[in-house]
Amino acid sequence: MNKKKNDRFVLALIGYVSVLVPLLVAILIFIRKGPVPGSESAVVFLPTLNAIINSCVTVLLILGYIMIRKKKRNTHKIFMLSALTLSILFLVSYVIYHAVHGHDEFRGIGYIRIVYFLILTSHVFLSIALVPMALITVYRGLAGRFAIHRKIAKFTLPVWLYVSVTGVIVYYFAHIYSPG
Repeated sequence: MNKKKNDRFVLALIGYVSVLVPLLVAILIFIRKGPVPGSESAVVFLPTLNAIINSCVTVLLILGYIMIRKKKRNTHKIFMLSALTLSILFLVSYVIYHAVHGHDEFRGIGYIRIVYFLILTSHVFLSIALVPMALITVYRGLAGRFAIHRKIAKFTLPVWLYVSVTGVIVYYFAHIYSPG
């Protein structure tokens, strides 16, 4: 397959994934209202695991950025592919949790409720945008197209960092501050 055909195929695949992932998550959140009877205890640990994964992704992204600034391309590549792998693992865990458990209600009241929903809303919309951004950025890097990789990464990195950090904040609000 030549380079242009390969690009079209990969970018089309990224496009499909970028539509299907948010659609699947939306279906799980808006359709599954309560837990599957008798199975809730099997997934009770997943939100904490997801927060740990998001924390690790944040660290990996920062280390990846530091390594590329030091011109250590191979180490940068390892950190960034590890961040992508953990992000995919997070997504699988998140989907399993919501498929089994359903949606978590935030029980906070007053101004903290407004703060929570502002953070949650920005987190959700940016995580949707992050899917194609991260995949295209990684693809361009792996394909050796470093000029365009750098241009895209300037936008992808801050969004990815924001999504991973706010994922931990949302976890705190939903499971620690406002436990079900």
